[in-house]
Amino acid sequence: MTIRWSAETLWEQVEPLLPGFTVEILPQIDSTNTELMRRARAGQLEPALLVAEHQTAGRGRLGRDWQSGLVKDEALAGLTFSLGLVLKPADWSGLSLAVGLSVVQSLHPDLLLKWPNDVWLGERKLAGILIETASVGDVRYAVIGIGINLLARDATGLRTPPAALAELVPDIDAPAALSAVLLPLVHAILRFETHGFAQLREPFHTRDLLYGRVVTCTDGTIGQARGVDAGGALLVHTSHGLQKISSAEVSVRPSSMSDGSAAE
Repeated sequence: MTIRWSAETLWEQVEPLLPGFTVEILPQIDSTNTELMRRARAGQLEPALLVAEHQTAGRGRLGRDWQSGLVKDEALAGLTFSLGLVLKPADWSGLSLAVGLSVVQSLHPDLLLKWPNDVWLGERKLAGILIETASVGDVRYAVIGIGINLLARDATGLRTPPAALAELVPDIDAPAALSAVLLPLVHAILRFETHGFAQLREPFHTRDLLYGRVVTCTDGTIGQARGVDAGGALLVHTSHGLQKISSAEVSVRPSSMSDGSAAE
């Protein structure tokens, strides 16, 4: 299977914004995030885009597996890539929300964001975001990994039913999806570095899957989601008042739309 990636075009678009930028398309690797983190810890801090046609050990948030590289009718069923760069924001809070907002704005108006870092179509997950950082000397290197389901996939063993971008954009393929997402993403990250998340709070609310719904968190918090604050923390109205959920170890699932009860 030969996939025609527009690597040179992507480089030409991004390199003026990120001097020293490189683009690599790999047939197979364990994880694009893991590889860029390895390179950063070895002192390779240049901005880089790493795209994998197949991952053998893809990772999602909280250490969950992320399948990638599945092939259907000679096309990739998903897009998996990581963008690595040195960032120096005054406040890192809300970066995953800024990234997610850029992704949904680039792909389709029907896509929503499930705090803190998932893209959903209706009640199904379409994409995930994993952000990791490495401190090297006096700088911090950020690796932003994104996995997008392009074609329908088997839901066996998945906690959340999967959605596919082809349901909304029938002719989409991996190179086209990458071309749609990458440049706006770089712009969004650089704006975040300068201005933080606060200016994105209202745009985020227009895509907020959880807003107004009863949610339950793994730390035991139960209440009605009320959007996010200026730092990207989830606001939950509980019997004890308004609570802020910001820990990276907190998982939030929306309640059932049919019965209004909180899901686990």
